Amino acid sequence: MSALTIAIGGDHAGLPLKTILQAALAEAGHSLLDFGTNSPDSVDYPDFAHKVAEAVAAGSARFGVLVCGTGIGISIAANRHPGIRAAVLHNTTEARLTRAHNDANIACFGARLVGTEPALDALRAFLATEFEGGRHARRLAKLTPPA
Repeated sequence: MSALTIAIGGDHAGLPLKTILQAALAEAGHSLLDFGTNSPDSVDYPDFAHKVAEAVAAGSARFGVLVCGTGIGISIAANRHPGIRAAVLHNTTEARLTRAHNDANIACFGARLVGTEPALDALRAFLATEFEGGRHARRLAKLTPPA
């Protein structure tokens, strides 16, 4: 897999897992856009979801990674942005299928719900899986509201 630019962010609950994922991505040679938080102080997850989603939507990053306590709130916030398909991941099967079938572009993790190794494995699978297109492209087109 070639090096990618990846936007990463998370709230205080996600910080420990975010730090681990960030280190693994850097070690794999990826360029990172770190949108924080980098402190254990309480913050609001939408602030970080919006920054990562904006970077992915603008093309500044190919993919995004978001981490909060459950992954749910941060994925909801990211999915408010046109062109963003953020998915909460717990395992490699979800990671492969959300890329292959849904062309997801942001991987979300719940630091309180997924272990470090499953998160690392899921992230690797997410980044390594290509979108299949075909019938899935037709379905993705239906996710975009008519102008």
